[in-house]
Amino acid sequence: MESKVLAILGVDDYLNRAYYRADRSAAGLYIGYYKGQRQGDSIHSPQNCLPGSGWEPLAKGALTIAASTPSGAQNISVNRYLIQKGLDRQLVLYWYQSHGRVVASEYWSKFFLIRDAVRLNRTDAALVRVIVPIPSGVDDGESRAERQAVDFVKAVFPQLPKYLPS
Repeated sequence: MESKVLAILGVDDYLNRAYYRADRSAAGLYIGYYKGQRQGDSIHSPQNCLPGSGWEPLAKGALTIAASTPSGAQNISVNRYLIQKGLDRQLVLYWYQSHGRVVASEYWSKFFLIRDAVRLNRTDAALVRVIVPIPSGVDDGESRAERQAVDFVKAVFPQLPKYLPS
């Protein structure tokens, strides 16, 4: 990422990758990690950043995904965000992750940030975002993209505790 973008994000570490299947379908994974958050220096919501880079929001909602963890199955709630720029449409799934907790709501994320600061003297957290392009000219393009994004989340989620502090 450009240094200008990194300065705006304020991340301490990040991962930004694209993954491709044999059929050439793709999923983008971004993880932004913040060692500590303070007023004016905290996680940026994709609902603010994506429109700022020209993506128009079309729909937003929530989605529950049955994911695996090292300690067993866990239902995680994530944000589901549909965006468009020109003729390109993408499906975005994202959540906040800290101290073994997955939170979709930005408000609950802030609540837990304050609670963890008081109880644990910690304000570290991560934003995890998955983006899947929606194929054009296909009747069920959006549902295909959602299945692909959910499958990708199910594959990557069990790996996250190895890299994100709990």
